[in-house]
Amino acid sequence: MIDNAADLTLDELRLALAPAIADSAIFDGWTEAALISAAEMEGVEPALAKLAFKGNGQSRAMAMVTAWIEATDAAMARDLPPDVLATRKIRERIRDLVQYRLDAVAGQEEAMRRALAVGAMPQNVRSAFRRAWKSADIMWRLAGDTATDYNHYTKRAILASLYTSTLLVWIDDESDDKAETRAFLDRRIDNVMQFEKAKAQFLGGADREHFSPVRLLGRLRYPAE
Repeated sequence: MIDNAADLTLDELRLALAPAIADSAIFDGWTEAALISAAEMEGVEPALAKLAFKGNGQSRAMAMVTAWIEATDAAMARDLPPDVLATRKIRERIRDLVQYRLDAVAGQEEAMRRALAVGAMPQNVRSAFRRAWKSADIMWRLAGDTATDYNHYTKRAILASLYTSTLLVWIDDESDDKAETRAFLDRRIDNVMQFEKAKAQFLGGADREHFSPVRLLGRLRYPAE
């Protein structure tokens, strides 16, 4: 039950309701029915819940999926802050962060499957990509990453891809304690670490005076008027 739901801001209510909506989405999909069911389960007026998730159809579905991801991000940041991860090797930090996200939604595989389908719809692809990027950014920051050059972008793109591919394995993994997913995640992280090492060696001896990835990405993000 959500205490004092009427006193929460709409943003706070969205995050508070998101896990319950995911539970309902297992059976009802990311629909208004799931929203109303979650609201009733959490003691929230359905009308207020609808107000928190404006829109209709797929736009509301994407809003609910996004809130679920944001709630997971917030829980991860709370439970695995930088000072907790600081004593671990970088590969262990990334593995623990990704594994935390998987554990946080254990038992909600069908809701995740349906959430990925919602995000794959043409009108939602851009929003889904931005949310995946944001989650990857949060993970890297929790892991202690301070890169501001082109590595800032490549690390987040790679981690978003790693997490998504791991999710796809996790959804259908019926092994004990998701052992196949854990093994897959370890292999992917090994690949990423090998790539990062090779990239560092290559760039360490490369002449980058004639081409600056930082300037290129900056222009893409902030085009000249």
